[in-house]
Amino acid sequence: MQAISKTLATDLDLGLLRTFALVVDTGSFSAAAEKLGITQPAVSAQMRQLERRLSVRLVERVGRRARPTAAGADLLTHLPHIEAAVEAALGAVAPHAAGVTGRVRLGTGATACLYFLPSILRRLHQEFPALSVVVSTGNTDDYVRRIEDNTMDLALVTLPAAGRSLALTPILEDEFVAVGPVGEGRLPARLTPELLHARPLLLFEPRASTRRLIDDWFAAQQLRPQPVMELGSVEAIKELVAAGLGCSILPKMAVAGRGARSDLEVRPLRPRLQRTLALIVRRDKPLSRGLQQVFNAIVQEARRSRRP
Repeated sequence: MQAISKTLATDLDLGLLRTFALVVDTGSFSAAAEKLGITQPAVSAQMRQLERRLSVRLVERVGRRARPTAAGADLLTHLPHIEAAVEAALGAVAPHAAGVTGRVRLGTGATACLYFLPSILRRLHQEFPALSVVVSTGNTDDYVRRIEDNTMDLALVTLPAAGRSLALTPILEDEFVAVGPVGEGRLPARLTPELLHARPLLLFEPRASTRRLIDDWFAAQQLRPQPVMELGSVEAIKELVAAGLGCSILPKMAVAGRGARSDLEVRPLRPRLQRTLALIVRRDKPLSRGLQQVFNAIVQEARRSRRP
């Protein structure tokens, strides 16, 4: 039994099974050969090969007719299931060969998810309706680990991102700006670390990659920010700033275009502060058609956003 199981699991030719079924159905090696368009000795050779692989006799002659042995009769009962399983497997794989389908697990920061990815995801859904892009939000350190563990296919992160198994593609420079409430004393034309340090600050939570960049910007002037609030949501920061609870430093994409608000004042920083967004994937990860399309769509959108 173990030998048969091993043969079925490793090197059994489905063509041999079909020949066996046709011999039994027609009751004749020569009739089976005629239907298959091959010679009768070729059919006999295939049957001998199948019987050797299974180590049992499958067909015997009773009078002038070929009939299955007890072992052959048992095997025949399984052939429809084998054929159905093979057809189902081929049917599941066929769409992958014919077009863009499957699932892509994409990780990103909350800001990019809100203000950069929506148009990309909409176009992907319109062009490839059979492709599922599952998006989750988090920070760079988490996604580096998940990419390395292969529990995430692709991630859009804020640099730096370090990992020996990572392939890293920088795609976009995103400038930071100062944000304050409208109507409570206009902000200066440019905000320096000294000017912002003297104001109540609402900043991203400490684990966020963007927060580390902001802290480094202050540290370059020997300053350490003391925020009155630390939040994980860019939308929450914008709401609280608009309510007059302080100022903030946010990625420009969060307050430009579809993220712009009439109740917020936006000013450039001096010295300039920016972050680099990059796509990361495992170096050894095979790029399915779906994954390649998601990757390309993000890169193309980043190129469009850089145009004046």
